[in-house]
Amino acid sequence: MNRKKIIVSAFSNLYTDQRIEKVCRTLHENGYNIELIGNTWGGNNMLSRPYPVSRIHLISTSLKTAYFEFNWKLYRELKKKADEETVLYANDLDALLPNYLIAKKCQIPLIFDSHEIFSEMPAIQGKMSQKVWRYLEKKVLPNIKLMITASSGYAEWFKNRYGIQATVVQNAPRKINFSFEITDNNPKVILYQGVINPFRGLDKAIMAMHHLENVIFKIAGDGPKKKEYEELVIKENLQDKVLFLGKLLPEDLRKVTLTADCGMSIEENGGESYYYSLPNKVLDSVQARVPLILSDLPEMRNIKDQYNIGEIIKDHQPENIAHAIRTVLNKGRRNYLSDLEKAANFLCWENEEVKLLEVLGKASF
Repeated sequence: MNRKKIIVSAFSNLYTDQRIEKVCRTLHENGYNIELIGNTWGGNNMLSRPYPVSRIHLISTSLKTAYFEFNWKLYRELKKKADEETVLYANDLDALLPNYLIAKKCQIPLIFDSHEIFSEMPAIQGKMSQKVWRYLEKKVLPNIKLMITASSGYAEWFKNRYGIQATVVQNAPRKINFSFEITDNNPKVILYQGVINPFRGLDKAIMAMHHLENVIFKIAGDGPKKKEYEELVIKENLQDKVLFLGKLLPEDLRKVTLTADCGMSIEENGGESYYYSLPNKVLDSVQARVPLILSDLPEMRNIKDQYNIGEIIKDHQPENIAHAIRTVLNKGRRNYLSDLEKAANFLCWENEEVKLLEVLGKASF
C-alpha cells in the first residue's frame, strides 16, 4: 500500500527556512499528503502554504530548555498524528529523537534530513551540549535507513563516522528564468545574505571596506552577532559603507540578490560543519547570476573549479578580502555571466528534487 501521508517536522519557526519550504512544496505538488510542524522559537509570523502547517508553542526562554520542551511536545504530537500509513520526515538532529522513537514504536518509515553536521557546529564546540548531541548521533544514526544531507562533504563525513549512506540533496533554489537587465550600480553593491553568526567572516569583511572605494556593503539577515557588528561599523566609522537590512522574506531577499554586483560566502573553518558546508547563499547568488567571493573550503572550491563563478579569497585578512572583491568588480558581473548561466542550469532545485523524490519512493511502498 502506498504511504501518502508525510509529517515533516523541524525545530524552526519556518518563517525563512527555504529548504523546508522547497521540500514540502515538492512533496505536495507530487501528490503527497503533507503536514508540517515547527515551533514558535524566534517568531510566530503568519504563514501561507498550500498544505497544513502548525507550530508548537514554546514557553522556554533559553535555547537549551527549548530543545527539551520541543522534543517532548513533538513526541506527543507525532504520537497523536502518526499511523501505519505515515512517513516521518525529521529535519536536523534537534528534531530527530521524537521522530525516531515514534517510527520505531509504529514500525513506520523515517527520513532524516541533516542540513548540517549539527554536533560539530561552532556554537557548541567544547560545550556539554556537544557531548549530548554526539551521544544522540552515535545511538540513533547507525539505525537510520533513509537519510538526506546538503553536501557531498557532509555525506562523506556521516559515512565515515556512522557507516550511513546519505543521499545528497543540495539546498539549491528553484531555477530563475534570467531576463533581468544588469544595471551598472553606483556605488557598487556587495551582498552578504544569511544568519549573522560567528565564523562567517563578516567582521573581517566589514574591516575590508576600509580598503574599498565607491562600494556599499549590504548585510541581509539577523543573528547573535548582529549587535556586535553594528557596533563595529560605528566604531570604524563605516556607516556610509555598511548597511544592515535585517531579516527579509525569501521573496524580498531574492529581489535584493538580483541587484548585487558581488555576493559573499567567506565562512571560516569553525569546525567540520562549516568546513564541509555548501552555503545556501552560494547557490542563491549563482541562480541570480551574481559572482561571489568564496572561502577556499572543499565544497566551494569544487564549484569554483567547475565554473568560474567568482574569486577565492587568499585568506581572511581584510586587505585580501578587499582584493578579491576588487577583482570581481573590475572584471564586472557581465563577464562572469556565461559560467554563472551554466552553473545555474545545473545547480537548481529542479535537479535536486528528483533525488528527494527517489528517497520518498523508497519510503512510500
